Amino acid sequence: MCGIVAILGQEKNPSREAVARGLKSIHHRGPDASRIWKSDGGHAILGHKRLSILDLNTGDQPLTNEDKTLHVVVNGELYGFEEIRKDLETRGHCFRTRSDSEIVLHLYEEYGPACVSHLRGEFSFVLWDEKKRTLFAARDRFGIKPLFYSHSNGQLSFASEVKALHAIGIEAGWNEDVLVQMLGLHSSNSGKSKFRHIKTVPPGHYIVANRENVTVTQYWDFDFPREGELDVLPDREYAEKFRSLLDESVRIRMRADVPVGCYLSGGIDSCSILALMARFSSSPVRAFTLKFDNPALDESILAQEMASHAGTACDIIPVSQADLADNFSDAIWHAETIFANPHGVAKFLLSRAVRNAGYKVVLTGEGADEIVAGYPHFSQDFSRSSGADTDSMRLLPEKNTDPRAILPTDDRVSLLLMERLGYFPAFLDPLQEIGRKIADFFQVSAPFDKILLSCLDDMNIVGQLKGRHAVNQSLYLWNKTYLPEYILTTLGDRMEMAHSVEGRVPFLDHHLVEFTRSLPVKQKINGTIEKFVLREAMRPFLPQAAYERKKHTFVAPPLLSKADTPLHMMMQDTLRGGALNRIPLVDKKAVARILDVLPRLDADAKAVWEIPLMELFSAAVLADKFHL
Repeated sequence: MCGIVAILGQEKNPSREAVARGLKSIHHRGPDASRIWKSDGGHAILGHKRLSILDLNTGDQPLTNEDKTLHVVVNGELYGFEEIRKDLETRGHCFRTRSDSEIVLHLYEEYGPACVSHLRGEFSFVLWDEKKRTLFAARDRFGIKPLFYSHSNGQLSFASEVKALHAIGIEAGWNEDVLVQMLGLHSSNSGKSKFRHIKTVPPGHYIVANRENVTVTQYWDFDFPREGELDVLPDREYAEKFRSLLDESVRIRMRADVPVGCYLSGGIDSCSILALMARFSSSPVRAFTLKFDNPALDESILAQEMASHAGTACDIIPVSQADLADNFSDAIWHAETIFANPHGVAKFLLSRAVRNAGYKVVLTGEGADEIVAGYPHFSQDFSRSSGADTDSMRLLPEKNTDPRAILPTDDRVSLLLMERLGYFPAFLDPLQEIGRKIADFFQVSAPFDKILLSCLDDMNIVGQLKGRHAVNQSLYLWNKTYLPEYILTTLGDRMEMAHSVEGRVPFLDHHLVEFTRSLPVKQKINGTIEKFVLREAMRPFLPQAAYERKKHTFVAPPLLSKADTPLHMMMQDTLRGGALNRIPLVDKKAVARILDVLPRLDADAKAVWEIPLMELFSAAVLADKFHL
């Protein structure tokens, strides 16, 4: 993994010094090398910070093709590049390095922008085509690797992190139209950002730009099949195919010129990854797991059982409430986003321990819940769609043409969502209440219901949702919002790269994802068993406890559990101090009223305010760290 900065001057030529400032701000993404290239005429500048994983001696970037008409900076890993390289060499292409990233140049020569469809892995990159005077940028299908851009000040600027764009001169500030939406939903569609003048390249999209135009194009989507389009095969055949694809995904992600470790919890996702790594490794794999000082959230015993079963070493990383408080601000600075729980800080500390142990690469279990419906709310969607949850009245009956017949007259958001989708996604149930409480902190004219609905405005409802099973619809919505905007940020790339650690996610290999999208829903949720196909595929390689264990969402000890914990006291000081002045439209008196009554609330009442206060707290810290 690496860090990239690139600028295309549209009204004025960019500054090499500005790119150098941007690279310096993301030194943590690539401490092993730093290089800058400037085009003839000075219209384009590419900068790169390198974390060396493959081709340690000759893989420095920017990379160029044979006649020096193409130049590229790449962040990420491209798997199966050896076979692609051999094919390209038979077509006359000459390679200068052994780096996986170099195939981008030659695939672009062969296919132009369609080259992204030939790439497999976690990536973002920016390429300059000197002949066409065109800039080409792209991001992987799921948003595993970040790529931000800003079209302002007469320039089109790209960077791996927002702080780099601020460093090159983009004004630091909130995008007020998006802020409340991001607080309530942790998500906005179509590349909107909570930062002023800054957008994200959406997952599965590329950008083509010159000095006059900027065009954003989608090259991949989930394309879940419609109901009735699937052949039903025996469970065994699905499990064997799933395991074969996951085998390959893990195996190719173990390719590195440095040691590769594994993040491990007590859940089936990371246990499956470790089990397969142990099969493919000629030496014991080293696993790393967290241990919280809250026994109810401690998975270290289960993790050690799995490590013993796989014959691997397991490092236990203890994390206390004091550790969470001491590292909260630094984690927020690296994440550049808003936390719903301190689990992002815990992942920050885990990655630091991994780097201190001498590891640059780890495989992780993120993404399994998103492809085989592991979260409880997907099971709730399944129950509703099968008629098992008739009391909820959330699913729109096919024969009932008037949704008002099954809804309370004041349930506006449910009504409008059902009119658009034909059902109400279960993951939005708790978000409505959280979002309304968040909105109570702000002096805004738009109710949260309207903010929630706006998230659907740019969704391809007809092409990607209509006619699909309710579970697949919810998978699509979740994967387009929470996965890239929150999970792959707070629990993925940012917390890993904060300590120059590359996280690889085998469950988000697009070959595996394209197989799972075509599975009958009962292969994902079979009665009360979630992630059914994964469990059956991995049954021979897991201890019984891991095979049978239900989904336990990874969370750190909550903010409001005890008033005397360091993180709780930090939250009180922050929200009662001047940090709130950096958040637009916030009602400081409303916030103070909630803080005042917290000591008198019972545990259930405090739980209702846990996420809203954590989000506001982290937003205040974010605003302070970035001088928003």
